Amino acid sequence: MAREPAREDSGQRSKSGAGPSVLTLTMNPTIDLCWEVDHLEPIGKNRARVRSVAAGGGGINVARHVLRFGTPATAVHTAGGEVGLRLNRLLDEEGIDHVAVDIDDDTREALVLVEAESRRSHHIVPPGPRLHDREGQRCLDVLQRAVGSRPYVVASGSLPGGLPADFYAGVARRVKEAGSRLILDTSGPALREALEEGVFLFRCNRTEAESLTGQAVTTFNDARALNEHLITTGAAEIAVTTLGALGALCSTCDGHTELYAPPLPGEQLSDAGAGDSMVAALTTQLVAGADPVSACALGVATAAAAVLTPSTESFDLNLARALRSKVRITSS
Repeated sequence: MAREPAREDSGQRSKSGAGPSVLTLTMNPTIDLCWEVDHLEPIGKNRARVRSVAAGGGGINVARHVLRFGTPATAVHTAGGEVGLRLNRLLDEEGIDHVAVDIDDDTREALVLVEAESRRSHHIVPPGPRLHDREGQRCLDVLQRAVGSRPYVVASGSLPGGLPADFYAGVARRVKEAGSRLILDTSGPALREALEEGVFLFRCNRTEAESLTGQAVTTFNDARALNEHLITTGAAEIAVTTLGALGALCSTCDGHTELYAPPLPGEQLSDAGAGDSMVAALTTQLVAGADPVSACALGVATAAAAVLTPSTESFDLNLARALRSKVRITSS
């Protein structure tokens, strides 16, 4: 039976098992509807088949993949209206431990349309609900109580409308006060404010990196300049900038490491979810005590496995682990 959305007095502990667990935060979750057509016709009706219906959004996706790697996880997320109730049911049915924070507006739904003939995916994503100040504060309160003794908190995904630009900065403060470490993966004005506060690990893709630098970030040298700035200013203890098919640069106070993406054993079908998959993989490694470079290496391998899957489907776990040995690592 589906649970009712948790309100501001919530703060449930993970029921996923013993040992350190991960807490994720998703402020703008979605229900991902995946439809498939044989060929997308520009005129007339397109008859579609429903491939899947699943709870989605950055932090929820990360929690799902963290669990697949064998690490307990709990997802804190907003949920509003009938769509929010369905989101809760989907998470319950999937067995993902979660704490839902009730909001007034409806949770969003997103559509992934897959064309079987070309194997291309089209992602149609609305902006989502608009939150009131009191709802944002409720989310911060729930998060602070839910952290408990969890060593890592992952805040991933966009912010819904209505929240102030310093919302993730408030998340960073509360996570530090709890003695935990924040892994941040977001974009826009909220990203800059959070980096002013400082986070443990920041992951950005090329688009997000370019928004911070004001210029193209396509090479390891481009990424090195950004990561160096983030580390020296205290914006992040670990900076990871991903460079698509090239790989990723992982930087700490000890230096920079280039991680080259492994050769793909197949055709790239979709990059949707590659970032969340990478964050989940590196987080599980950090929880297990791995160093940042080793953690990032599995992240790069997992992102490679993710782009081989169509639409928003989960990556092949065994393939991700196999690709880890093919990630070339170079200190710079």
